[in-house]
Amino acid sequence: MRTLQETMQTSTTKPSGAIGVALAGEDRFQAGIPQHTVTVIIPCRNEEKYIGKFIATLAGQNYFDGLPHEKTEVLFVDGESTDRTREIIEQQTRDHPFMRVLSNPQRIVPEAMNIGIRQAKGDVIIRMDAHTEYPPDYITNCVECLDRTGAENVGGPIISISDTFCGKAIAAGMSSVFGVGNSRFRLGGFEGYVDTVPFGAYRRDVFDRIGLFDTELVRNQDDELNYRLIKNGGKIFMGSGIKSYYYPRDSIGKLWKQYYEYGYWKVRVIRKHGLPASWRHLVPVTFVLSILLTGLLALFEPRAAYLFSAIAGSYALLAVFFSIRIAAEKGIRYLPVLPIVFATLHVSYGFGFLKGIWDFIVVKRHRKIAPQQRDGLDMSGTGRDV
Repeated sequence: MRTLQETMQTSTTKPSGAIGVALAGEDRFQAGIPQHTVTVIIPCRNEEKYIGKFIATLAGQNYFDGLPHEKTEVLFVDGESTDRTREIIEQQTRDHPFMRVLSNPQRIVPEAMNIGIRQAKGDVIIRMDAHTEYPPDYITNCVECLDRTGAENVGGPIISISDTFCGKAIAAGMSSVFGVGNSRFRLGGFEGYVDTVPFGAYRRDVFDRIGLFDTELVRNQDDELNYRLIKNGGKIFMGSGIKSYYYPRDSIGKLWKQYYEYGYWKVRVIRKHGLPASWRHLVPVTFVLSILLTGLLALFEPRAAYLFSAIAGSYALLAVFFSIRIAAEKGIRYLPVLPIVFATLHVSYGFGFLKGIWDFIVVKRHRKIAPQQRDGLDMSGTGRDV
């Protein structure tokens, strides 16, 4: 089996299109070809486990090769980490003067992004994630794709990876059509215009036109901003060559919490804009609601038990079918865990969505999260849901 490094090297391709991107950094600068100044923003908090690997892949980006420091900028926005995250970053910035550390006392991703955008000098702003590793041509491919397509935001598929047994099972489930529906950036194999992408590479003027990230959204902030972008006539493009390697949660409990929050905050996005960005976002809550209602009815009407059994049985059969398909490729040892992964993805999202309906629509209250209450929140993830 190939290592991650070998996979990344194999996937690295020389971009076609804009000559200003295809040339090495120093050659582009000396040739007088117009350059994009790029600002990379990384929201982070308590990422000691991943930050070293991430910085290594970031420092190896070939877009930076030979360019003067004023042409590049990397901003780590730290949400008051309580582990060694900030210490590790500050050690690295001594060797890489184009990297800086900013503070985010609010400790949530949208605040981190807004802090970085306000200080950014680049005409291209790229969000990156500390839970993720990137091939050396990632930034190059993002900039080339912006030039080639004329889109306001570009991104690509994420390939879920892990170092643990449970994490690998979760990664497999999150890369399955049964797990995430038609989420193109998780499934891959597609290039074209889409409703959203993870870790977007934005033209700077996007934020001048449509505003910054919604700071009420602990989750789904990328999703909401991309929805606003499309509503204002912008285009989002998914390039098949813009690949990244994402470390998902490594336990069922953490996965449940993540997708519960995705479902919860999705309601806030829908309430703000009136419609979901994609109808697939309503499937988990429809499933959970149907199970709850038919189960409750079965207590009073025995015939409702047949409907409950049909829904639950059909779901179980599909979960086992797709688990067998994945286990045949990944290994039989994952078979007992995959149905649990699928159920966690769908049921947690559905329950979170129902809680969001109650909070945001029924009682019309908003759950404010004070900074001192945010110690349980992490800054990782794609900033959007499935």
